[in-house]
Amino acid sequence: MNGMFITFEGPDGSGKTTQVGHLADYCRSKGFHVVQTREPGGTLISEKIRELILDISTPEMDDVTEALLYAAARAQHVSQVIRPALERGDIVVCDRFVDSSIAYQGHARGLGDGVAEINAFAVQGLEPDLTFYLKLDPGIGLMRIRKQSSFDRLEKEAIEFHRKVTDGYNVLLGQHADRYQVIDATLSEEIIAREIRRNFDRWLAAKKSV
Repeated sequence: MNGMFITFEGPDGSGKTTQVGHLADYCRSKGFHVVQTREPGGTLISEKIRELILDISTPEMDDVTEALLYAAARAQHVSQVIRPALERGDIVVCDRFVDSSIAYQGHARGLGDGVAEINAFAVQGLEPDLTFYLKLDPGIGLMRIRKQSSFDRLEKEAIEFHRKVTDGYNVLLGQHADRYQVIDATLSEEIIAREIRRNFDRWLAAKKSV
């Protein structure tokens, strides 16, 4: 595959979705064909699964069920959207990927290595080339979210859960330092976007020189 797979990770309220859009637009301005997408979601089937996972009317959902639903949505997303785009040579910019499941379900839900295993099967070996991690204290993220008129089932979790998510990401940062770019999400939207563009250009130049 000749495309580039770029993911965004971070706690709820860190501004990932906004920055995914900014980077996708920047890549298009440089002449790249870009697919902008999200998880869970990105396909009709995956979006239907997303509705089920995040529905606040299903608080009884078992943690293992939740993890399996995320993996199922991801399998469809990879098969139908991400892998074909990469095979065409496109850049795929995705809001969350496997790392989110490892942080949220593997670490915060306490499901452990099984989450990585079911997702390895779901994505059939696909890994991001570059990941931007928007670093933010989970307390600040929740304050941002709860100013909104609505929030989803995971966003409603207590602060202790979200702190465990951050702990999970910290483990991933140590394991995948080669592909992670850490961005301070307390900065303004434009400064964050500029920092991401700068890091992307530097990473792309290094990739071309290999």
